[in-house]
Amino acid sequence: MADDLLQPYTETEVTAALFQMAPLKSPGPDGDVSACVLSLLNSFLMPPGLNDTNIVLIPKCKYPELLTQFRPISLCNVVYKIASKTIANRLKGLLDRIISPTQSAFVPGRLITDNVLLAFELNHFLNTKAKGGQGYMALKLDVSKAYDKVEWTFLEQVLFKLGFPPRFIRLVMLCVSSVSYSFMLGGRQFGTFIPERGLRQGDPLSPYLFLLCTEAFSSILQRAEADGRIRGVSICRGAPHISHLLFADDTLIFCQASLEGSRAIKEVLETYRRASGQEINFNKSSVAFSRNTRDDLCSQIGADLNIRRENKMELYLGLPSKVARSKKELFSILRDRIWKRITGWNEKLLSQAGKEVSLADGSYYCGHFKLISRTCNSVAHRLAKSALGFAEGSLISLVQWLLL
Repeated sequence: MADDLLQPYTETEVTAALFQMAPLKSPGPDGDVSACVLSLLNSFLMPPGLNDTNIVLIPKCKYPELLTQFRPISLCNVVYKIASKTIANRLKGLLDRIISPTQSAFVPGRLITDNVLLAFELNHFLNTKAKGGQGYMALKLDVSKAYDKVEWTFLEQVLFKLGFPPRFIRLVMLCVSSVSYSFMLGGRQFGTFIPERGLRQGDPLSPYLFLLCTEAFSSILQRAEADGRIRGVSICRGAPHISHLLFADDTLIFCQASLEGSRAIKEVLETYRRASGQEINFNKSSVAFSRNTRDDLCSQIGADLNIRRENKMELYLGLPSKVARSKKELFSILRDRIWKRITGWNEKLLSQAGKEVSLADGSYYCGHFKLISRTCNSVAHRLAKSALGFAEGSLISLVQWLLL
């Protein structure tokens, strides 16, 4: 019995205890959690301060000097997150009937693998198509500050258009629009301001609301395709035409390479920008063409879209979007990424989170590609040296790696 009492407490136990609290008991100093959450969900009563949010700046690099080198993270109140998660759980069950098949993120029953394999096949088609008079192009778009620029009026209209009941829309908009922000610097809280747009990345509801916004973008593209202004790519006779793939804010657009098509895409992007507030960062976006596309046409389309032309191997969702002749070069990305992380372990005395991420990197690659033995041996060798505490090129291990 003593051993049972001394076992580490688990997340399951904490969750069960939280939701077993009697809603009518006298509240303690932290207030009545269950009654507070239920009053928000059922009566739209938002207690003062419940939706206050702290913003913490996380550096993206080792020695940040510019504000753009920090990533803002929103820290919401736990009680609010319980209510938000409850709404998100209800919404999540409806997404597969609302979100089009071109979007794979956060939708139950859909996998990131779907997008990766489709993008891989389409890019392979573009890379190998050397004959024919009709060329094709693929645009990889980067959305600038995607969550931060969502207009609340646009989100509300999207919810209405998708047929959500007014009461549910009112609850969602209360959660979105009642937020206030403060900055945490050096462990102290500074200032307070009220936003007029945007979704918080720390809010459990935000990813699903953002999917509904991108569904509007998908609908605009589908309408342009139905009108004949954009024609997607079909890799073989009888295959469906695919015009776009979405994974949250990662966007790929495939269409015939023509000035008419590029202008239609510009109109679609401008329409979506005016409605939603979402802007494309053309400096981080790129376009690639099939091999049979004329060079002068490639230059004209690039200039028309104000986007750079990409010829070398690019990543999509962390994986190569096409395979060159050298598989060693292809999988060197995985080797270098893992080596970069385990080098950080030596600096930070073996970070457990870093180990888990590195294992996830390898599993993610193996789920899509069959790794060559040279890559596997190289990764195992470097992991062994790191586990034994040796720097690159130093000493000889006295213990076999297999014994560890």
